[in-house]
Amino acid sequence: MPSTILASQAITVPVGTTAQRPTAAGGMLRANSSSGYIEYYDATQSTWIGIGAFTALGGTITTSGDFKLHTYTSSGTLTVVSGSKACQVMIVAGGGGGGSWVPGGGGAGGLVYYSAQTLTQGSYTVTVGGGGAGSLNPGGYAGMPNGANGGDSSITGMTTAVGGGRGCQWTQSPGQPGGSGGGAAGSYGGGSGTAGQGNPGGATGGSDPYPSAGGGGASASGSSNTSSTQSGPGGAGSYYSQFTNAGSPAGYFAGGGGGGFHTGGAGAVGGNGGIGGGAAGAGAQSGTKGPSGTSNTGGGGGGCGGNGGERSEGGNGGSGIVIVRYQYQ
Repeated sequence: MPSTILASQAITVPVGTTAQRPTAAGGMLRANSSSGYIEYYDATQSTWIGIGAFTALGGTITTSGDFKLHTYTSSGTLTVVSGSKACQVMIVAGGGGGGSWVPGGGGAGGLVYYSAQTLTQGSYTVTVGGGGAGSLNPGGYAGMPNGANGGDSSITGMTTAVGGGRGCQWTQSPGQPGGSGGGAAGSYGGGSGTAGQGNPGGATGGSDPYPSAGGGGASASGSSNTSSTQSGPGGAGSYYSQFTNAGSPAGYFAGGGGGGFHTGGAGAVGGNGGIGGGAAGAGAQSGTKGPSGTSNTGGGGGGCGGNGGERSEGGNGGSGIVIVRYQYQ
């Protein structure tokens, strides 16, 4: 039989909820009645750490109810200090740039989602891809295409989200493949998407006055031009209700960019951007850059055209984002 433990042989520590934590100083020890763990304050990392509990640092940390979110809008490190936990993880790459002159919309960045990815003690490198630059026709046709696909996003040990494909330019290659593909223009086709991450860009563009196709999005393909005066919209992005502190509108990510127009004649309309940060297309805006995808959504850039050899420049893709979410109480 074990001997009886006397009160004089135990240490009594203060007990309180998470909301009742005192003004912290290094070495403090308390029992957290919300989490059920003994916790101590680590002054070097400026955080309370539950003994045996899952504790992680890195990114912008917010709480929502019983959940904690680590949001990365730029590259960094996620450090799991203690414990292990099945986490929700969303990885969104940068969107592709929009085309110029006869301008397809940029494809959205690839979107990778884990509903229960176990993270254990250690450090994870987080990479957030930038948006691809829109194509520039400097005014004499030479030098196209010079737009870019979006940058990849990743976390150590997980599938890399592939950057969105840039939109097509009339004189050169089709819309490029990517997480979601760039939209077509003229006789050049749209780019393919990456399986499980996004969708292709619109496959065809119209003839003179050259309405173009939208880039693909996370949940839908980009559309080809719908008439001789209407360019195709970008594909819709995906909605994640648990991430409503980010996205455009809140909770939507990875929408494709709208196709632009070569000329700005009567009734010519650029395609709408896909919900989730995709930019609308534009036409005949000599000397003006087209709309860019929304930052930290992975939205594709809008195509932006120009008459003849006039200067025209597609919009940039929106940068990516990485979010890790888990129940902490």
